[in-house]
Amino acid sequence: MFISPAYAQALGGDGASTMTSLLPLVLIFVVFYLLLIRPQQKKMKQHRDMVAALRRGDRVVTGGGLVGTVTKVVSDTELQVEVAEGVKVRVVRATISEVLAKTEPGKDKGEKGQTKPAEPANDSDKGGGLAGGLGKLLGGGRKS
Repeated sequence: MFISPAYAQALGGDGASTMTSLLPLVLIFVVFYLLLIRPQQKKMKQHRDMVAALRRGDRVVTGGGLVGTVTKVVSDTELQVEVAEGVKVRVVRATISEVLAKTEPGKDKGEKGQTKPAEPANDSDKGGGLAGGLGKLLGGGRKS
């Protein structure tokens, strides 16, 4: 008799209260999509395109950190990479993390299979590395 009975309240809310309670969940999903999902999909697409465009003569970096030159495209999923003179390894295409230098396709049919490394866009790009790039950004130039 000291405890009063608890009665359920009637659901007398309107449609606006349910919309305001769902709004934060919708906003959270939108933020997750814009900040996490979309950039990850874009990055995966770029990697897929890069791996699909690999060909003989490209200098690549594998996921394990090996740097080498593609000597043979074995199949759609495997490449043969030369990591040192006379040392060739088979690598799964998906493990290629970066392409350092692309090759240009041969001009004549007589040059079948012969490719040469891509040249830098201009002479100032040769051998500059990080220090050369920073020097250009900071206004300094290398003296020849």
